Amino acid sequence: QVQLVESGGGLVQAGGSLRLSCAASINIFSANIMAWYRQAPGKQRELVASVTHGGTVTYVDSVKGRFTISRDGAKNTVYLQMNNLKPEDTGVYYCYKSGGFWGQGTQVTVSS
Repeated sequence: QVQLVESGGGLVQAGGSLRLSCAASINIFSANIMAWYRQAPGKQRELVASVTHGGTVTYVDSVKGRFTISRDGAKNTVYLQMNNLKPEDTGVYYCYKSGGFWGQGTQVTVSS
């Protein structure tokens, strides 16, 4: 049974930072892909950042240079460090593991 539990969301002013965590019940380095998605109100869920088994990372253009995805194997946790947050980053952020596994989401709200 794969469980993904996100935490770290909240309300922050534009320009601020948050770090999201995704605690997994499995060895995250065994996953082909671990990723963060987000869904803004009225919009489709979009891929924000991903990391492959081999460590290759990708980011959506809108967050490049501001967000960093990382993994801690000892804690089986995937992080998303978000800096210089903008109001358009507002949404529910979901952790994803390849194979179709999702966390419950954590709300991020950025005020202007």
